[in-house]
Amino acid sequence: MSHKACYTNPGAGVKRPRNDTGNKLTVVLGAQWGDEGKGKVVDLLATESDIICRCQGGNNAGHTVVVDGKEYDFHLLPSGIINSKALSVIGNGVVIHLPGLFEEAEKNEKKGLKDWEKRLIISDRAHIVFDFHQAVDGLQEVQREAQEGKNIGTTKKGIGPTYSSKASRTGLRICDLLADFKDFSMRFKNLAQQYQAMFPTMEVDVDGQLKKLKEYAERIRPMVRDGVYFMYDAINGPPKKILVEGANAALLDIDFGTYPFVTSSNCTVGGVCTGLGIPPLNIGDVYGVVKAYTTRVGIGAFPTEQLNEVGELLQTRGHEVGVTTGRKRRCGWLDLVILRYANMINGFTAFALTKLDILDVMDEIKVGVSYKLNGKKIPYFPANMDVLQKVEVEYEKLPGWKSDTSACRKWDDLPVKAQNYIRFVEIHVGVPIKWVGVGKARESMIQMF
Repeated sequence: MSHKACYTNPGAGVKRPRNDTGNKLTVVLGAQWGDEGKGKVVDLLATESDIICRCQGGNNAGHTVVVDGKEYDFHLLPSGIINSKALSVIGNGVVIHLPGLFEEAEKNEKKGLKDWEKRLIISDRAHIVFDFHQAVDGLQEVQREAQEGKNIGTTKKGIGPTYSSKASRTGLRICDLLADFKDFSMRFKNLAQQYQAMFPTMEVDVDGQLKKLKEYAERIRPMVRDGVYFMYDAINGPPKKILVEGANAALLDIDFGTYPFVTSSNCTVGGVCTGLGIPPLNIGDVYGVVKAYTTRVGIGAFPTEQLNEVGELLQTRGHEVGVTTGRKRRCGWLDLVILRYANMINGFTAFALTKLDILDVMDEIKVGVSYKLNGKKIPYFPANMDVLQKVEVEYEKLPGWKSDTSACRKWDDLPVKAQNYIRFVEIHVGVPIKWVGVGKARESMIQMF
């Protein structure tokens, strides 16, 4: 065959134009330590979306959505499941605790969620969280406490141990559960034995769990698809609005977060590609969700934390208690160093600034604008926790607006000093603010442009 013959295809070797790439995904990510109010932003966008996806994490996430005065709590289900016209997708990067999935669905059914099974698509490549993963999660925390005098503050939902099983190639996936059950059972027993060898006090009812898993297998079978092909089809088919709901947040990312006080997945934009099996080219707008102040659950460095009446006021006024854990959140001033760092990684199109109304009563509001280390300003966010503990935060003081913003519905309704606060954040981070939240309901999101 001559060399020439290879080039008879007129299109071969010519790069296809990069504009005809199919539908773009809109992504919503947490830009701080979680609990920024992502659920509300997702809910806002979900009303116009055709497909809503989760790409990482598990039922360690907690999103509260209020619709028609009813409060729905979602942990594993994409919060877009409320939208009866849309499909919800649990991607391959998510870890799934099946009892948790059905329990959550049933709780929300009581509040009025209908026909969710017909709208849920589960990737066959997603890993399964077993009950013993959850038991191990608790035991490891106890061990850390004993050895180091401190734990990570995990939600004990088995997420970390499941991602560990995944990385050590001993995990089991949804596709395994739906294939030969004898083979699945054998691998399940081996995995359980491995953990029992590490934690002799742990009891695993292997047969009881397998019996339940077999029932779950049949319940989810109609929902399971090849996730990669499903997403490819959705992207390259007719025009569709596809939304991705990030769980956790930038500073909880396994790579970029305040390690080791982080979650075990990538909650930054890269996790969208790996957690759904889609090309970076198909990522459209990336929205960062930011609270008007900062909160953190569990332990770990927190430079702008206010262990004083300011922190207490934010905690009580903001009802800062974890949806998943019921833990009180630690509170502090807004930290722009964190936002700039999250933006370096995620390249946000715009921010949603939430819970502005919580600051309504403040006489003066401080904003952390930079970090100093040994008296010198640093342009980066320190990787090492001990170093982060030592940074000195430089604050700018802004006057409070001292008036109720909860009834504001457009930019012009906001007090000038509140407008100044918003503009200050935009200018110092270099990301426009597209929404401002002043309350719990859907209507209290002010859209700016």
